[in-house]
Amino acid sequence: MAGRPAPACVLGIDLGTTSVKAALLVGAEQGQVVAESCSRETQAHTSSLEAGPQGMEQNVRRIIRALNECLAALPQQQLQKVTHIGISGQMHGIVFWKKDNGCKWTECGTGPAFEPEEVSHLITWQDGRCNPTFLSSLPLPQSHISLATGFGCATVYWYLKKSPDFLKPYDAAGTIHDYVVAMLCDLKKPVMSVQNAASWGYFNSRNKSWNTDILKKSGFPVHLLPEVGDPGSIAGNTICAWHGIPKGAKVGIALGDFQCSVYSCLTERTDAVLNISTSAQLTVSMPLGFQPPETPNPSSAVTYFPYFNGDYLAVAASLNGGNVLATFVDMVARWTEELGLQVQEPAIYTKIIKAALAQNDSKLSIHPTIFGERHLPEQLASVTNIAVSDLSLGHVTRALCRGVIENLCSMLPVQRLMETGVRRVLGSGSALARNEVLRQEVERIFPFPVVYGKDVDAAVGAAMVMFHRI
Repeated sequence: MAGRPAPACVLGIDLGTTSVKAALLVGAEQGQVVAESCSRETQAHTSSLEAGPQGMEQNVRRIIRALNECLAALPQQQLQKVTHIGISGQMHGIVFWKKDNGCKWTECGTGPAFEPEEVSHLITWQDGRCNPTFLSSLPLPQSHISLATGFGCATVYWYLKKSPDFLKPYDAAGTIHDYVVAMLCDLKKPVMSVQNAASWGYFNSRNKSWNTDILKKSGFPVHLLPEVGDPGSIAGNTICAWHGIPKGAKVGIALGDFQCSVYSCLTERTDAVLNISTSAQLTVSMPLGFQPPETPNPSSAVTYFPYFNGDYLAVAASLNGGNVLATFVDMVARWTEELGLQVQEPAIYTKIIKAALAQNDSKLSIHPTIFGERHLPEQLASVTNIAVSDLSLGHVTRALCRGVIENLCSMLPVQRLMETGVRRVLGSGSALARNEVLRQEVERIFPFPVVYGKDVDAAVGAAMVMFHRI
């Protein structure tokens, strides 16, 4: 293969809720490999001036500082070979900025970098200011996704009604990753992928357009809505040699972190992805040509996310995953403390897993939804079928692990997976990795082979999307 061009080099970035990650992918014989990666905590949470304790906001300067630190830590000689940049990030959230003064470029040790200028805080997906009463006062969207607090358009409505002066200085808005793309490429009008637009609400995925008529009628500032493009398309080119990356590098339209995480491990349409970290998700590809329903079904446990090339993912996204086990460990720790004893939480975790491994069966039934679910916010946890024989820590832990998996399967039943043509399950996430009992329960409940160790990584997924466009 003489005269072959140098292997392509792509940078993937994920702007997450708590950290920023960057990964460099290079072409190799067997596809692409991660050459380098780096992550930094953003420590960006900040209080909300307008929304008080209900607000969940992040300081954009701190997010960009973490991003700059990440890139400065990657090897310069690799960055100089980058031709494409893929960027993903936390969906639903919104940040506002002034088009002609969104950032300023300065020289840092590793080349030019940008710093935010006239930019608001990021109001994140965890924001709680739009309570059910407020949401019910808003016009009904023409979208397959139910409106929720933390969605970009709902947040704009909140400012419009509660604090209209806040919006006045700004003439552009997007997710945090749309902002980064707009700054890198100096876009006069930000451009957003269908994935991020759907996550804001008031977006029709079928015809790929905002509900402009509905929004205009209620005085919504539609000039703030970005243009929308297809995920995987190019948004523009870098206007500076950002941290040594050649000026003119192609930058992809910003993508949803969830879709990129799935893209990083889902290779076959017949795979389902089970991810259990803090929360839990079970995801499957919908058949080719699938279109979501015209209107949302608020009581449905399954959401349809726009994926790539017009495809959709069916997702059961549970609010109850590893956090349930963490809460149980915390409860045991508090009880022991109340009894005048001291046991550290890591020791408790190890011991309850060991005890559960010794109890192969438990007739105890635990419905573990202590955090409620989006489609059933009022339904909390319950324990039934309590027998004297099943009261040990091992029995309870075993039943709790089974309950977490059964809850996900009540949202997206095994029968539906079979009908969709699923042949195996890819298991990922920190809770599955460290908990053998959870893995045993997964294998007991799913009638398919289960493969572990497929790491879901949104930064790698974002880079892979761009790689496949080269």
